[in-house]
Amino acid sequence: MKHVVVTGGCGFIGSNFVRQQLAEYPDRQIINLDLLTYAGNPLNLKDVADSPRYSFHRVDICDRPAVDAVLEDLPGDETAVVHFAAESHVDRSIADSGPFIRTNIVGTQVLLDACRHSGVSRFVQVSTDEVYGSLGDEGWFVEDTPLDPSSPYSASKAAADMLVQSYCRTFDFPGMITRCSNNYGPYQFPEKLIPLFISRALDHERLPVYGTGKNVRDWIHVTDHCRGIDAVLASGQPGRVYNFGGAAEVQNLELTKLLLQLLDRPESLIQFVADRPGHDHRYAIDFSRARTELDWSPQVTFEQGLRETIDWYRSHQDWIDGIRSGEYRNWIDRQYGERLEPDTAS
Repeated sequence: MKHVVVTGGCGFIGSNFVRQQLAEYPDRQIINLDLLTYAGNPLNLKDVADSPRYSFHRVDICDRPAVDAVLEDLPGDETAVVHFAAESHVDRSIADSGPFIRTNIVGTQVLLDACRHSGVSRFVQVSTDEVYGSLGDEGWFVEDTPLDPSSPYSASKAAADMLVQSYCRTFDFPGMITRCSNNYGPYQFPEKLIPLFISRALDHERLPVYGTGKNVRDWIHVTDHCRGIDAVLASGQPGRVYNFGGAAEVQNLELTKLLLQLLDRPESLIQFVADRPGHDHRYAIDFSRARTELDWSPQVTFEQGLRETIDWYRSHQDWIDGIRSGEYRNWIDRQYGERLEPDTAS
């Protein structure tokens, strides 16, 4: 395929995927559609912005004429769409679900109709394991696990996934769905746990841990996730769901302590805060289908990936500083009640 349209390509996972595609496929054109909301940062792709194989369009995926204007110039049989664009932070969805309904559900519906009209050859819906809900202390999510979302965010993604599946069944649409565990790596907006805690710990600020910190997450490095999406794009079966996990389960409190250890910061920076409403206990992914059908498995160990991620944030302080001001600081203050003060013992 000669053309890949990426929605939300200036976000965390999207920008890493754009970079991976340009590096791996020298004959492929990448077209990035992004509205540049708060987590969409064009600086994430500054290093490839001048590539003749990359183009950017500031587009709202809910704007059908704007989406059509991009797709109509591309040959459908040589074009694929990878759909990252989404509001993605659980805490923000609890504070205001409106943007999540608009972007994640309505935006996906508009995009699906535009892609049907233009006749694209492949469509990958990038989703999340959060649509499955919460696990107990044992077991794993598989592709056939019933959807049981706990937050407005995960509910909006579940709805979008079901829209994609309905188009596959009703219109024989060439859509596929990927669901992954928690991503981490370079260019992640510092509202998610790992970049939030790295950036705060570097500045000797307290780290807000929800509840008791016993919630368990499975972590996957963003480059492994991008490899998985690429494998689905290349050889996934339309109508199928593919899970991707990192085989790296860890409690939030244990992860926090590990980050502090790697950053040479004291555990006294940990501050427990009121638990998130509807906080899922545990996520864990069975990626047997991806391993069997796509010959995919995670390549980056959690320890290696965590060290590399810390190194990246240490060496990109200007990127962090450009984000951690204004609206972002106001959000942190609103989310955690009172501003968390530096640790006086450090």
